[in-house]
Amino acid sequence: MTTTPTLSMLDLVPVAEGSSITQALANAADLAAHAEAQGYTRYWVAEHHGMAGIGGAATSVVLAHVGAHTKTIRIGSGGIMLPNHAPLQIAEQFGTLDALYPGRIDLGLGRAPGSDGRVAMALRHGNPDEFPRQVVELQAFFAGDPRMGFTAVPGAGAAPQIWILGSSTYGAQLAAALGLPYGFASHFAPALLDEAVAIYRRQFRPSATLDAPHVMVGFNAFAADTVEEARLLATSMQQSFVALRTGGTGGRLLPPKPGYYEALPDSHRAMLDQMLSCTAIGTVQDVADKLAALLARTGANEVIVGGQIFDHQARRHSFALTAQAMKLATRAPA
Repeated sequence: MTTTPTLSMLDLVPVAEGSSITQALANAADLAAHAEAQGYTRYWVAEHHGMAGIGGAATSVVLAHVGAHTKTIRIGSGGIMLPNHAPLQIAEQFGTLDALYPGRIDLGLGRAPGSDGRVAMALRHGNPDEFPRQVVELQAFFAGDPRMGFTAVPGAGAAPQIWILGSSTYGAQLAAALGLPYGFASHFAPALLDEAVAIYRRQFRPSATLDAPHVMVGFNAFAADTVEEARLLATSMQQSFVALRTGGTGGRLLPPKPGYYEALPDSHRAMLDQMLSCTAIGTVQDVADKLAALLARTGANEVIVGGQIFDHQARRHSFALTAQAMKLATRAPA
């Protein structure tokens, strides 16, 4: 793992109003190839369920699709919600991906259901307190541990890079105890960022996987040629966040809405400002300044950037500008 901070991409496979899952999946493959061309290190897809605006529920299937349209970029889950699954099934799925795209597969793991209570019941979501045991069981399947009593095929001998993901201190402690890299979901839940990263680094135990702490932090970027355009692009994701926090169920991504943020009640603006504090909206330089501040604050080894933008071409452009911004943010002083 590198010492210069690197940039990766998080894609929720957004399904835009008036579009389709088919188009969202085509956009995902195109965006992953674009990320590869722009020098991004990883392209990750998150597992969410029961949300009309998010198309990545069958995460491993989406990754198989994306892998066929890319050549070198690492692809993976950000993350797989392990209590939704039997560890054996995930070993088989990601063992298959590792066989198809060797040396390119990441397996980020979380313990939330990625859904509401009704969907969690339909998924037979397990006890999240079993998450540490499940992670160890999954590692044993990949290792071909004879104590499992049988061999996972595919799975045994596969070497996806396993990460622990979280938005609280729980995941930080588990990642530290297991000696695994850690990703924090500061792109939507930034409140415990500093505490979680500090705990992870302080409690980290070297492992066969990793000899020193390795931190990834989440970030949103809405980059455009003008500040005004970037602010407009950001309103689609702002509408989604407000809907989810006021009883919505994750509808399709809405078109940008001029003046949306300014017209919100004070309480809604305050909520957005808190949730999106690890977010940059503006030009390349604006994004670079925010990235530099985040890196200085956290000392992160990696930044994974998302950003739900209604128009696919505007989204491609935003990620290209964000790649430029990361180069500015990590450039050594003269």
